Amino acid sequence: MTEFIKGPVFKLLTDAVAELNCPAYIVGGYVRDSILGRKCTDIDIVVVGSGIKLARIFADKIRKRTKVTVFKNYGTAMVNYHSDDVWQVEFVGARKESYNRDSRKPAVENGTLEDDQNRRDFTVNSLAISLNKKDYGALLDPFNGVNDLDEKIIRTPLDPDLTFSDDPLRMMRAIRFAAQLDFAINDITFNAITRNVERIKIVSMERITDELNKIILAPEPSIGFILLERSGLLQLIFPQLQALKGVETMNGKGHKDNFYHTLKVLDNLALVSDSLWLRWSALLHDIAKPATKKFDGKTGWSFHGHEFLGAKMVPMIFKRLRLPMDERMKYVQKIVMLHLRPIILAENYVTDSAIRRLLFDADDDIDDLMMLCEADITSKNEIKVSRYLNNFKLVRSKMVDIEKKDRLRNWQPPVSGELIMKTFNIKPGKVVGEIKTAIREAILDGHIRNNFEEAFAYMLECGRKSGLEAATEKT
Repeated sequence: MTEFIKGPVFKLLTDAVAELNCPAYIVGGYVRDSILGRKCTDIDIVVVGSGIKLARIFADKIRKRTKVTVFKNYGTAMVNYHSDDVWQVEFVGARKESYNRDSRKPAVENGTLEDDQNRRDFTVNSLAISLNKKDYGALLDPFNGVNDLDEKIIRTPLDPDLTFSDDPLRMMRAIRFAAQLDFAINDITFNAITRNVERIKIVSMERITDELNKIILAPEPSIGFILLERSGLLQLIFPQLQALKGVETMNGKGHKDNFYHTLKVLDNLALVSDSLWLRWSALLHDIAKPATKKFDGKTGWSFHGHEFLGAKMVPMIFKRLRLPMDERMKYVQKIVMLHLRPIILAENYVTDSAIRRLLFDADDDIDDLMMLCEADITSKNEIKVSRYLNNFKLVRSKMVDIEKKDRLRNWQPPVSGELIMKTFNIKPGKVVGEIKTAIREAILDGHIRNNFEEAFAYMLECGRKSGLEAATEKT
């Protein structure tokens, strides 16, 4: 395995290990990803001794006063090394762990390399490469992890029930690795997850959501969410998404399964965007359909207003999942609110006014909104899909033309509230807002162009209709 430990960073590591004179090994993700041919610049080093001491020797070999970040409570240290890439190297002493049932934080004591490999979550993460002179580059694979990499299997090194009961976050990690690597979780391991799902309740929501985000960012996120649902975890950690699953039939009429539809939209979007928050928008775009579902004997199933209720649900979901309650949440809320608008335009004759309003409401997020809407076309009817996509091309083309002409992104009213008050010599109040709104609507409807001259003239006309007399006709 010496082909995986070439280059300046590994030369410095090897020299540091020789100076400390304690056995040390590269373990975990770097070994796994190297064998899979995936780029990885995070290196985990296990030392049969002091990881902090080795980190300081390594840092000194880079240059004096290179920063060593020490986590004394965990007995770990981290050093960043800059060369062709930025390498993040983490050092820890070999250890063995024991757990209290009410906590996923283990009691730790010094151990051997074998102890350290035993405590690893999965066989594919238990691989180690020696950095020691006597067996430099040797692969230590006590649980046949290389074979599991070849077979694309996720399984635990030891009893999976004990593994998941000790640290329930490993259930999420198993599903996350399956999604990221397109691996299968072997039956014994997956059945243990289903038996231990209630243990997830001792894990903080922040850690759960961190794994959810990684699943969402996987090449095919649906793999992870289907496993979360099958295992029973989804109902516990994200019940609103679970509620989308299922088809109800009345009078022989059924609606589509909105859970699988949502995952298809997410997968479609993952092909064209790696934006975490746009992918969250896809995951939540139909989240209110269970609450808005109605059946009419003539027209069948409907979900009227699900975009509005869905937008209201976004802050509640973000708060529960400990997602950021800032501009990122507002972005997702806006995309959920607007996700039907381009589809409605694609179904009907596209007016300039409708395009102006969409550009105004979506602002700089219009391109993201259009990507979601195109991903939302999941029909198996190829003719229908082709018609929608062609109509979306027309919508996009009209957007370009109108944006070039009317400049509605990041729109600022040509006439300010201050100018309205100065012109008519009035104080802040309802009338000022009404005139500003009238000017905006006139521009969006195409009655006047988006420039100061026409907006000012329209303002004077609105003022006269409101019984106002202009103190000045031009500013």
